[in-house]
Amino acid sequence: MDKIIEEPQITSPGTSVATPKVLIMMADYGHDPTETAVPYTAFKNAGYEVQFATENGNHPRCDKKMLEGFTQKLLGAKKEVIRLYKKMVVSDEMRHPLSWSAPGFSLDPFDLVVFPGGHDKGMKQIIESPIVHNLVVDYFPKTKKPSKKVIAAVCHGVMVLSESKDANGNSVIRDCITTALPAKFEQAAYWSTRAVLGDYYKTYGHGSEDVEQSIKKVLADPAQFKASLNPGPFTVEDEQYNYISARYPGDAELFAEEIIKLFESFHKIV
Repeated sequence: MDKIIEEPQITSPGTSVATPKVLIMMADYGHDPTETAVPYTAFKNAGYEVQFATENGNHPRCDKKMLEGFTQKLLGAKKEVIRLYKKMVVSDEMRHPLSWSAPGFSLDPFDLVVFPGGHDKGMKQIIESPIVHNLVVDYFPKTKKPSKKVIAAVCHGVMVLSESKDANGNSVIRDCITTALPAKFEQAAYWSTRAVLGDYYKTYGHGSEDVEQSIKKVLADPAQFKASLNPGPFTVEDEQYNYISARYPGDAELFAEEIIKLFESFHKIV
């Protein structure tokens, strides 16, 4: 079925709907191309202003194992995603990212902050960054409903949030409902490829805890972790915060759609 193009919303005299400003937070290398390029493309098509940020403003690159060779054919990005990625990687905003370690840098100017995931060990740069943790600790409370600020994360990107803790040692998502990469998905990918790829599918190496375990241990109640083992698209939106999470690349399209739908709900005319 063809998608319906909606007419622009008509606002009352003297009012306007601001274009959402989006920031995609990335490590220099290692993010999943589907979890990055699919949302990026959806946001651009929706007319959003999109920027990227890396630690020192370096041009980020996604995991080449998901883009080329037998690994791409095995469990990597689909051909359409590779096309989107090639277009994204030469865009002005991705070639000239912001620096999230720059003095005075803040997430406050952005309406949406996105954390894509990825398996490569380069992801540790953002998962473990004290600078990013402080930025998230400051920003996340500002997404509490009825705020119009949004934070979103998929797969290992949720670990950036789980590791962002306040002065009392509580993660910003402690009281949220969330999803992330299910342990059974991670284990299946790891054990089915270990003979060829070694510990690639374990960001922290053989024997390390699964992403699901990492997330559950910071929640007030492990039952707050929601995961469907159906490979079909699945996302979770928290009840208290404008926080949307997803599990893996197969959720990327729905992930972006739900975020856009949330922004549209902010400007509905009653």
